[in-house]
Amino acid sequence: MSDSTPGEGRTGDGTRAVRAGLPEPVKHEPTLPGPVFAAHFHLPGEATGPYLYGRDENPTWTLLERAIGELEAPGRDDVETLVFASGMAAISSVLFSQLRAGDAVVLPTDGYQVLPLVRAQLEAYGVEVRTAPTAGDAQLDVLDGARLLWIESPSNPGLDVCDIRRLAAAAHAQGALVAVDNTLATPLGQRPLELGADFSVASGTKQLTGHGDVLLGYVAGRDAEAMAAVRRWRKIVGAISGPMEAWLAHRSIATLQLRVDRQNATALAVAEALKQRPEVSGLRYPGLPDDPSHQIASQQMRRHGCVVSFTLPTRARAERFLQALRLVEDATSFGGVRSTAERRRRWGGDAVPEGFIRMSVGAEDPEDLIADLLRALDESAE
Repeated sequence: MSDSTPGEGRTGDGTRAVRAGLPEPVKHEPTLPGPVFAAHFHLPGEATGPYLYGRDENPTWTLLERAIGELEAPGRDDVETLVFASGMAAISSVLFSQLRAGDAVVLPTDGYQVLPLVRAQLEAYGVEVRTAPTAGDAQLDVLDGARLLWIESPSNPGLDVCDIRRLAAAAHAQGALVAVDNTLATPLGQRPLELGADFSVASGTKQLTGHGDVLLGYVAGRDAEAMAAVRRWRKIVGAISGPMEAWLAHRSIATLQLRVDRQNATALAVAEALKQRPEVSGLRYPGLPDDPSHQIASQQMRRHGCVVSFTLPTRARAERFLQALRLVEDATSFGGVRSTAERRRRWGGDAVPEGFIRMSVGAEDPEDLIADLLRALDESAE
């Protein structure tokens, strides 16, 4: 690591987030160097060294990758992290670098709504795609002979949770790799590599950076050969983060623990308030003691996320509710400091009711946010 023995003096999540990835202090130099804008670097003689060309490496990426690695796998120096232009670029890099024609992959049926497009492309390349729901560890039933198991836990948008340790052990027993989409949990909520996964993949666009102004993705992995293939895929496709985005992401990680703790606590309070409303059905939040996912989530997650999902009786009621909100923006994505909510069926691809709402709880005062939600529910009633 660049600044000290891994994990030294960094036992708390807040301390780790604030210090993650910083270079060793140099007199008169900034604590976090600014973004390096460079397509090429001085390179006399042999083409050796860490920075050869801007599509391959960048000093700003390096610091961010170290920071994310310290969060995903604190105290370990055998984990490599690579940043990408978006979460989907990161997801694609794992799937398309590890799978070949004739391989089988297991995907969740209830995962991110772009996964059906990924499935079609994989099948076009001759990869067999099997699917099963996240809940109940159902992916175990279709795992036999697969090359890669893709887990999304908690799932988006339904918030189901599976036993990552159990699935990873079963996959490894038959020679399969395991990737976990850790977007919703963040490394402060869950560390997939510690639970047995080979890859932890996430969209840094969401809560990791938390301000709704950066598109970013990353892959953290503990298998050097597999990560070399991911790196090669990034080079071939060129799905790289810009230095400004990488710098903004690194700057934002410093407040991750503050944001996550505030948003998670408020999300639980929001879920508890929504439980009291008769028009709300299908309420899901893994932090609720009576949520179907709570038991396993509590065993493998340290924080339960900022997303709450629920269903209103009709599409019209859901749309009136969203229009009546004043502190919650009608927008997609999640994890930002400003609360958002949307009717997910407007996109297609998610097997949810017409009145299904995915809400991302921001950093507003909990009392103000809950009051806004309850008022909007009242005003949207027929």
